[in-house]
Order: sequence, then C-alpha cells, then structure tokens
Amino acid sequence: MVCPGCGSADITDFFEVSAVPAHSVVLLRDRDSALNFPKGDIRLAACRACGFITNKAFNPGLHDYSTGYESTQAFSPTFTSYSQDLADELIELYDLRHKRIVEIGCGHGEFLTLLCERGNNAGLGFDPAYSEGRVPIPDGIEIAFVQDFFSKKYSGIEADFVCCLMTLEHIHETGRFVRMVRDTIRAGGQTVVCFQVPDVSRILAEGAFWDIFYEHCSYFSAGSLGQLFRRCGFDVMDLRRGFDSQYLIVEAVPAISPAWKPLAVEESPPEIWESVGHFSRVAVQKRQAWKTRIEGLFRDGCKTVIWGASSKGVSFLTSLGITDEIELAIDINPHKRDTYIPGAGQRVTTPDALEDYQPDYVIVMNPIYNTEIANHLAKMGLKPALLNP
Repeated sequence: MVCPGCGSADITDFFEVSAVPAHSVVLLRDRDSALNFPKGDIRLAACRACGFITNKAFNPGLHDYSTGYESTQAFSPTFTSYSQDLADELIELYDLRHKRIVEIGCGHGEFLTLLCERGNNAGLGFDPAYSEGRVPIPDGIEIAFVQDFFSKKYSGIEADFVCCLMTLEHIHETGRFVRMVRDTIRAGGQTVVCFQVPDVSRILAEGAFWDIFYEHCSYFSAGSLGQLFRRCGFDVMDLRRGFDSQYLIVEAVPAISPAWKPLAVEESPPEIWESVGHFSRVAVQKRQAWKTRIEGLFRDGCKTVIWGASSKGVSFLTSLGITDEIELAIDINPHKRDTYIPGAGQRVTTPDALEDYQPDYVIVMNPIYNTEIANHLAKMGLKPALLNP
C-alpha cells in the first residue's frame, strides 16, 4: 500500500483495534441491532515522507452515508457559537457577500445556511445524508441541496467559495479527492477553498484513543494537510487551529505552480513520527486505566453515564469493551433519543432522563463542553462528578 496523501510506500503500522463499529452516528432503534452492527478493523499507519496517517484496513464497502446518518452538532450552544464565529470570520476574510457558495459534505445545511444568511449569498450543498426541512431556510435566501456525494460529474458548477468541513477525514483516497476538487476550479481564478478536519497532532499528544474510529480513515497534522493541498495544485494561504485547537482549518486557492514553503504551524514528518511513538505507548496505558476505573465504579454500585453519544463516545465504549457497566449515553440531540450505541448497546437518551436516574459520575467525552454540561446539570439540581477521558 502507498500513502493516499503523497504516494510514498514508506508507511509503517503503529496502532490496531479490531472489530469496531463501521459507523458511529447511525440511528439504531433496538439494542440487538446495535450490538450486532457491522464491524471493521483499524490498522493505523503513518507515512514517513509526509506525516499523513491512514487506516490500512479500511473497507469503504462497510459505509452507508444516508438519511439514517446523524452527525449534527448544532444542538449544542457551544458548537453553534463556534460555527457562527467561523462563518463571520470567513465572510470578512474573503468578502463573501452576494457570492456563490458550495459546501461539500454539508450535513443538514447548518453551516451553509449561516454563510448564506449572514452574507446574503447563494448556496449549494452536497451530502447524501441531507434531510429536507431539518434546517429552516430564511426567507429571501437562495440555497439548494443535492442528496449525493460531490464528484467530478458536478465539475460544471461555478463557485466563488468552496467549503468542506469535517468530511475529508472520511475519505480514504484523499489525494485523488482533493485533486478532483482542484480540477473543478479554474486555475488562476479567485475561488477560495476552505477545509476543516480534526487535528491528529492533538490526538497523538493526548493518547486520545477515543478519537480513533472507523469512519475517520484519514488523519491530518498541519504539516501533512499543507503538503496535501500544495501537491494537489493549491497555494495555501492560511493554516490554523480552531475549536480549542481540536480542528485544523486550511484556506487555499488553485495555482499552476504552488509555493512549497511550509507555514510556521506545520510540523515536519519526523516530528509526527515522534508523536506516533508517544501515542502508541500512552493510548494503551490510558485504555487499560479507564477500563479498570469504570469496572471498579460498577462494582462499587456507582451510576456512571457518558455524555456525548457520537463518535468519541462510541469509540470510547467499544475500545474498552464496556457494555453493562454503563447503562445510558446522554446526548442533547433529540433525534438520538431512544436509539442505541453501535457495538456497545447503551441506550441513548436526552439530559432530562438524568433527573430520575441520578448519576454519580458523568464522563464528558469532549472537555470543551464541560461548562455547558455542568450548567445543564445544575439547572436540574444534579451534582455528579464530571470526568474527562
């Protein structure tokens, strides 16, 4: 196998997890379906040439991105505030007013609607999981959606700005995909592309095994992301971190001869390889420590729930082999109520259920939500201990 980012054959395995759910955010309505959900293997390998990380065992045939796929984070005030700030920032940076916006992997259209409403832009979104009517379209705003993957068959579409947030990490043939996007844009034109992906440097530094899951077959550092876009015919204008340094945001324009000077934020491949070694050691230790802790709380009769029934929560529970030790997973997304965690079987419910359940511990899967969740619990008169992986 060669690196999907740069084509180098110098890639080395460093982390394995067997039989994990092929999807983390599908809506499963019974526990048996959740426990028997299709599984795949993860075998992460790092490219020594560019620093890109890929799942060598990935099988795209296990995936079905359809209307049963529920990945929205828009019910969180914390995340909504971040999205609004990012939309306003991009509008100001690139004068996105009365422009044509295309979003690849738009979900239900939350971010595209923000860009169009706040800049009076016209929008076109692509996503096979799009559900009509989930996000209200303001009067007077022109937005259309295509319930399909973006591909070269849509290359005739014109756009002043192309965004793709939290989608590239789901694509295994990353170089081919980014080149396809580049080929849809006229060289030397003014079209700006903006991609956002999780930052693997943070995952490696923290030993965050819960941030490794099957849907994410591609993992980017700032260095590998910058190299990818230059190699695919873009000049990288900016590359920065956002959302409490959990995300990478790259902004680029098509170029015939891209400048290859890396930006200050970009790590070198040897630096990433050093982080890979750290992750390999720490992730195993953390996984065992958390398994021992949760099993101990269960033996002591404590009620423990996780808050965050999405990919982090699913990976956390399935990586640890936790089933009966935790009964409930909490999520503020009402569409997830009375569904079940793939692979582990916990029932998903909304926060109001905790008033009767009275948990002793709440494992918050993403610390950026600690304050939001603590406030929510306090309003219900609950004071469980909050834990972060």
